[in-house]
Amino acid sequence: MPLAAASTCVEDAVLGRRGDLVALSHSIHAEPELAFAEHRSCAKTSALVAERGFELTQAPAGLDTAFRAVFGSGPLVIGICAEYDALPGIGHACGHNIIAASAVGTALALAEVAEQLGLTVVLLGTPAEEAGGGKALMLDAGVFDDIAASVMLHPGPIDIAAARSLALSEVTIRYTGRESHAAVAPYLGINAADAVTVAQVSIGLLRQQLAPGQMVHGIVTNGGQASNIIPGLAELRYTMRATNSESLRELESRMAGCFAAGAVATGCEHDVSEPAPAYAELAPDPWLAEVLRAEMVRVGRSPVPADVEASLPLGSTDMGNVTQVMPGIHPIVGIDAGGASIHQPAFAAAAVNASADTAVVEGAIMLARTVVALAESDVERSRVLEQQERRAS
Repeated sequence: MPLAAASTCVEDAVLGRRGDLVALSHSIHAEPELAFAEHRSCAKTSALVAERGFELTQAPAGLDTAFRAVFGSGPLVIGICAEYDALPGIGHACGHNIIAASAVGTALALAEVAEQLGLTVVLLGTPAEEAGGGKALMLDAGVFDDIAASVMLHPGPIDIAAARSLALSEVTIRYTGRESHAAVAPYLGINAADAVTVAQVSIGLLRQQLAPGQMVHGIVTNGGQASNIIPGLAELRYTMRATNSESLRELESRMAGCFAAGAVATGCEHDVSEPAPAYAELAPDPWLAEVLRAEMVRVGRSPVPADVEASLPLGSTDMGNVTQVMPGIHPIVGIDAGGASIHQPAFAAAAVNASADTAVVEGAIMLARTVVALAESDVERSRVLEQQERRAS
């Protein structure tokens, strides 16, 4: 099938399923579910492809709210990542309902041309992007091993073709002291909440010396139970970010000293645990990103110029782990959120407005046409297949 014909075919396929895709986006949005608990969202996301004849595998990597749906048997295996977890308290303020619906649209469209283009289409339901690192866990478990390239998109306030992200790790710090009456015998207590205070002050002083691109932010998850009891237990949760994984490791080492300072100053014991895998920085494939950029322009969008992308504020994603080991892209598709950005309640409200519905449809079209371009380019197809063979050997 000629490139123009295949590209038209996938676009028509998405447009033909517009109603189903928008309904899926709205349905996921209406029932937000948190990381590793996205049972309804997982089922909704896999339903349309199962009806189309995709072979469905539930709970890959042992994750109850993950799935892998496969169509076709071509040598070029393309992964499409669907996220569907929400945020505590503010629902789909990251627009993962849009991600899931656009991923389904991309998979359904590529199924129409899989035989002609020699594709195997793999839709991956990847839970817990906001907290837990579903993709990192699935990657480590081998769920991506046969995939040559992976694509997905994310909504945001602007269009970014070659979106980048920060490396991230999160830790929970528990201080253990000794309870005592705060008035009768405070000298018998060891104040775990004071350890939190010392650690926070140390972190505040460290901020002046953070390297460019490094940042830290955290919350107190337990600071005691009653004001007249010296707290014997207190906890912090901190997220650390950096421009790359090497810089992140340096930051983690310095932060470890701040956490230890709280224990040393107060006499508490302390324990630092990592509740989730670290997120690597995004490394968008340049060729795929440029094809996607051209697709954005073709549908009437105005992506940020390539020379500006590196200066934009960044978040973090476990898709970074995927792009570190295989060609992939994670573009940002803009929606009209009235000036709001992701992780704000107003963005959650915008994630089902007319522009969000357009992002679902246009996003699926742009991703599908980008994959078609890859499949039809002898040079690029060979490149990603050779990289996949090297990973497998």
